[in-house]
Amino acid sequence: MKTFFKELFDYNNHFNTKLAKLILANQRNTPKKSIQLFCHILNAHEIWNSRIQGKANVYRVWDIHNPNDFHEIIRLNGETTNTIIEKLPLNEMIEYSKSKTQKKISDVLFHIINHSTYHRGQIATEFKENGIEPIPTDFVHYERKG
Repeated sequence: MKTFFKELFDYNNHFNTKLAKLILANQRNTPKKSIQLFCHILNAHEIWNSRIQGKANVYRVWDIHNPNDFHEIIRLNGETTNTIIEKLPLNEMIEYSKSKTQKKISDVLFHIINHSTYHRGQIATEFKENGIEPIPTDFVHYERKG
């Protein structure tokens, strides 16, 4: 299962990095909503990593970042998630304070991937509607090393 999650997060980081480059290359034309959604993807990833580790999160869900900081946030999120995957039992339950519910680490990791994919799809629609050619970010494109 750890190998599976490592591959999913390689995929996630690969397309977040490509999307960050596209946003940087099109800063003047990138819709504000796309920036908000992309920052939300990065923030949620950091927040869930922090919850898994029992640490205070650095970002709030809708914090906005300078696009020049995207690559560093992606890198840090990826490194933290890799440490989680390597060092923690994925069937371990975690509790997070907001709702006092428990979730398996593997379920939280899957949620991060699913959440990111969902919002990348919204960004692709925003791009298309604003004259920016979106990049294909489906997993099958990753498997072809897109």
